[in-house]
Amino acid sequence: MAGSSSSPVARAVGWLPVPTWRLGAAAVVLAPVAAVLPTGLWAALALVNGVLLAVAVVDAALAPAVRTLTVERDMPAALTLDGQTTVRWHVANPGRRRLRVRLADQMAPSLRADDRRARLVVPPGGRATASTRIHPSRRGRFSLAGVTLRVEGPVGLAARQGDVAVPGAIRVLPRFRSRQEAELRVERAQVLQAGLRLAQGHGGGTEFDRLREYELDDEFRHIDWRATARAGKPIVRTYRAERNQTVLALLDSGRTMAGQVALEGGRARAGYADETWTVPRLDHGMDAVLALTVVATGLGDATGLVAFADNVRAVVPPRGRPGQLSRVSEALTPIEPVLVESDYRRAFAETLTRFRRRALLVVITELSPEPISETLLPALPLVLRDHLVVVAGLRDPEVDRWAHGTPEDADAAYRKAAALAALDGRARAAARLRGLGATVIDEVPARLPGALADAYLDVKSTGRL
Repeated sequence: MAGSSSSPVARAVGWLPVPTWRLGAAAVVLAPVAAVLPTGLWAALALVNGVLLAVAVVDAALAPAVRTLTVERDMPAALTLDGQTTVRWHVANPGRRRLRVRLADQMAPSLRADDRRARLVVPPGGRATASTRIHPSRRGRFSLAGVTLRVEGPVGLAARQGDVAVPGAIRVLPRFRSRQEAELRVERAQVLQAGLRLAQGHGGGTEFDRLREYELDDEFRHIDWRATARAGKPIVRTYRAERNQTVLALLDSGRTMAGQVALEGGRARAGYADETWTVPRLDHGMDAVLALTVVATGLGDATGLVAFADNVRAVVPPRGRPGQLSRVSEALTPIEPVLVESDYRRAFAETLTRFRRRALLVVITELSPEPISETLLPALPLVLRDHLVVVAGLRDPEVDRWAHGTPEDADAAYRKAAALAALDGRARAAARLRGLGATVIDEVPARLPGALADAYLDVKSTGRL
């Protein structure tokens, strides 16, 4: 998603001699020699091993200092959580002798490198390159501080080892599985708007565009009688779809959003067939936020973000520029679910203070009956007076399967009863929210982004905002 960056070595931190496998092999080979020496077996072994150890120490001392080598790490600045990328190490040798080098990168385990170690043979006055692939398992900004180098001596019995600082960082952004679906909706909406302009002369929205002469297919209600009187012929008003409206996504990151939910169908993680793609509800909510951002900005509206739990954790002011998706994605990257009760009242108050213009507020949360009754329902009237509100819930597809499946034993029957009770509770919570005037969407993760985009398009096409 971003261009690659190089991080040159900054400093070396100490060194220590390290024996290689060749030293052990040499000791095994020379053991029979000690048996034939006239000094006795133990004395002969001590003599042979002492000489061998002395040669190894000299060999390590003759190895070039780690600080004389130049190390660079090439990697992209960012990638998405479901992606993978290549990390390359370049080691430059300024000396006149070919070097055997081992490298170990001190990268975070959650980056899931195929192999963070490499062996290189670096020619004199040249450089060598090694690479690995990483498959991150969690979001966030990861700093890569150091690389450990082991440089063998001329004989190869021992090596110098030291750490070199190769500063660098990589950002692992939220998954955006629904990107293609969101872009398809933008294209369809743009085609629909173009069709309305062709059918009605110049647009069928709610925002005034211009005056033009009456045509046979125009509706009488669009005639501007004052302009008609001045021109002496029928003049109609034309409209276009409103632009520069405001859409704000309010993403809950409290305790109910920490529950693990799989994609519909239990699809496995790419590259890891034994792992089901099960992530917190929050990550699925982020995917829906990104999809909504693409659709709204693609149609000329300003989209923003408020992420909250017991307090507001991130704010992205609404904008309609193409770079808004990157800004929203960056703001979501470090956010993890926290095991606290979400404070909707504080989130709504912060939203009203920062953004006074009428907006479409999309609250992405979990429709658990008890938290909704105690927190969201009392706070919702704060924003319903001046804003249009959509509440989106993330339903677990596994619970759906239990509720609609045919039980084969007693355990499955109890599980089905519990699932039906859970879905009934969600339905009652949704009904109470609708009773207050909110639009409610309760969908499984795979369908939520599309449902949110459709709700936004419906609001836009009917001019309710």
